[in-house]
Amino acid sequence: MKKDTQLIHAGRSKQYCGNVVNPPVVRGSTIVFDTFAELKHATVNRGNRVPFYGRRGTDTHFALQQAICELEGGAGCALYPCGAAAVSGALLAFLTSGDHLLMVDSAYEPTRALCDKVLAGYGIETTYYDPQIGAAIASLIRPNTKVIFLESPGSLTFEMQDIPAICAVAKQHDIVTILDNTWASPILCQPFALGVDVSVQSATKYIVGHSDVMLGTASANEKRWPQLREHSYLLGYCASADDAYTALRGLRTLSVRLKQHEQSALKVANWLTQRPEVATVLHPALATHAGNAIFNRDFSGSNGLFAFVLKQGIQAQVEAFIEGMAHFKMGFSWGGYESLITATMKVQNLRSATTWPHSGPLIRLHIGLEDVDDLLADLDAAFTRFAQAR
Repeated sequence: MKKDTQLIHAGRSKQYCGNVVNPPVVRGSTIVFDTFAELKHATVNRGNRVPFYGRRGTDTHFALQQAICELEGGAGCALYPCGAAAVSGALLAFLTSGDHLLMVDSAYEPTRALCDKVLAGYGIETTYYDPQIGAAIASLIRPNTKVIFLESPGSLTFEMQDIPAICAVAKQHDIVTILDNTWASPILCQPFALGVDVSVQSATKYIVGHSDVMLGTASANEKRWPQLREHSYLLGYCASADDAYTALRGLRTLSVRLKQHEQSALKVANWLTQRPEVATVLHPALATHAGNAIFNRDFSGSNGLFAFVLKQGIQAQVEAFIEGMAHFKMGFSWGGYESLITATMKVQNLRSATTWPHSGPLIRLHIGLEDVDDLLADLDAAFTRFAQAR
């Protein structure tokens, strides 16, 4: 079945939908039973999408979990109240005091803060590694290394990782690999086919697609799923049925939205490469990107999120660039239908294992579903403001 068709049918089994197109929103905390035999059956099978207690999920949650598994290829999927919770839930499922974690140096900033401010307090040591290390990551493995965390492309700076090479090394040492697969969504990269054990996503982004729900997912292969499932449950993670329903509805249009995001973003990225103010454009689908070969090997397409680096610029110029936008809005997150813009003056402050090679400000864009010519006009005006500001 092709991905576009799979997106329409995933999670829509008669068990969850009955005779309607979409699964109904089933809200509930207590699940009641008519007989002791039914209660016992639910207790024994509570990890297998059988209603047991509201925190384990209702049919609405089960439908979304099934859909994510069908799309990514995992054996099971846990839901969380946001993407950051999915990251922390996945890490805490496989780490304990005295363990060692290998974390990619280009990770999402809140993931880095979790390692430095929370995991360190639990006695878990983190070593940050170069995202382009590939199989050489073997040199960083210790006897107590339990998890290798990947994010490809890297957050903010979009480095591509050699996922199969890293996962092959991890398997030799029985180390759990966790990939933040948010950028790819469930359809642009197949993490389990590349050797990943656990795939984490902020469903807040492209899965929901409308900037109105906080939600996270973590799916795992057959070997790692039982531990991820039980630890996430014991840590108290759950999501509302309404949010699960909204995510399911977002899934149905994911492919058509991504195709438009991709088309418009590539047009903007190529336009930016011609601007004299721009030092480099950080988009892995561009042939000039250092990780383009890996991208073409492991990914089936791109989306609307990328960045570019200016050759120079002071704070006042960057502020003038991003404050006067007509269509781009300043705001965190991405993946919705709207275009967004943020700026970072000091990328090196977010790195410890690698040296950032550029001195100019970095601008991150999410290209939404607006007419791309309007977005280009918005950016052109921004460059004029940038030049005039002092």
